[in-house]
Amino acid sequence: LAPRAGTCYQQAKQVLHAAVPERLQGREKETGLLRQFLLEHVLGRRPGSLYVSGAPGTGKTACLSRVLLDCKDKLAGSRTVVLNCMALGSPHSVFPALAQQLGLPVATGRERIRSLEKHLTAQGPMVLLVLDELDQLESKGQDVLYTLFEWPQLPSSRLVLVGLANALDLTDRSLARLGAHLAGKPQLLHFPPYTKEQLTLILQERLGQVAGDPVLDSAALQFCARKVSAVSGDARKALDVCRRAVEVVELEVRGQTLLKPLPRGES
Repeated sequence: LAPRAGTCYQQAKQVLHAAVPERLQGREKETGLLRQFLLEHVLGRRPGSLYVSGAPGTGKTACLSRVLLDCKDKLAGSRTVVLNCMALGSPHSVFPALAQQLGLPVATGRERIRSLEKHLTAQGPMVLLVLDELDQLESKGQDVLYTLFEWPQLPSSRLVLVGLANALDLTDRSLARLGAHLAGKPQLLHFPPYTKEQLTLILQERLGQVAGDPVLDSAALQFCARKVSAVSGDARKALDVCRRAVEVVELEVRGQTLLKPLPRGES
């Protein structure tokens, strides 16, 4: 029994990692809206912007990654650039990072933004720019965010911009001026915290991939889902808690196996 137990715990810990699953439980609507936005704008050659908000662990990045994987062939004719703003040194660093991804020569200051604008309004395939952790680009006067969200509005622009952030009101707070010319206002998509039922389904689906008897029983999963949904509705937190629980059980089983007396006659 012990080796079999060992492998089932290893498998359980593996499936409880926060990887992007084939199907995102409880996010069917959001996944559909993201796919629709990308296909309408990138394939339809309609520049535009989408602002995706939601607390950490509510599936924003996972959903978008899933949609980008699923639509890879359809989007093959366009250029996709994904930047995590957390990795940038300052809000203004987004411009050289983007220029580098697009293969543009390095420029400085005002010239840097001008060369990017020229590139994004020239003839060519659509450019899909995904900015994760967009809240990191908030700056004095919000000039960085304004510049980015105004690019899809430029005449003959070929930019489709998708920004993901934790703050629900970033666009109201920081981009109020964009609302003045309504065409410039990004579409909004909000990811609410996961409910107890959705978290239970996520955990059940993950652990259902491990063969044999359930590693954690249904009551334990529901208890975890209830606690996490009451505090944050963060799926990563729920996966973490269960992974730690599996580690505890694994150590206990290993301890018991070592302490078990051996049948007579065996050394």
